[in-house]
Amino acid sequence: MESISIILRRPPYGTIDAPEAIRHALGGAIEDMAVKLILLGGGTNTARKEQDTSATAYLNMEAGIKDCIDMGVEVYLDKSALQEERLEESDFIEGITIATGPEIAAIIAGTNTTMIF
Repeated sequence: MESISIILRRPPYGTIDAPEAIRHALGGAIEDMAVKLILLGGGTNTARKEQDTSATAYLNMEAGIKDCIDMGVEVYLDKSALQEERLEESDFIEGITIATGPEIAAIIAGTNTTMIF
């Protein structure tokens, strides 16, 4: 089975990076690829619970992450980003795996392709 790591480093709103990373993750899942979505830095905010975008023109990225998890995408969050972004593990939706830098490196090394957003 083909596998891909998709790394999201940018915050969920203000650029097309988060929606594109999620779109590619879902596309890989539909094509029966083993998809690993890795959230680093500002990208960790993409998996925060209870995002309210109703007063904006943005799509809700929380829903996209939930769709990824439902489709079998493994979603990882960089443990060091919790402190950088002043977040707690309880701030994130269910189904996210908190991983250390070496664990993330091993995940990336174990896939055929890597995309960075």
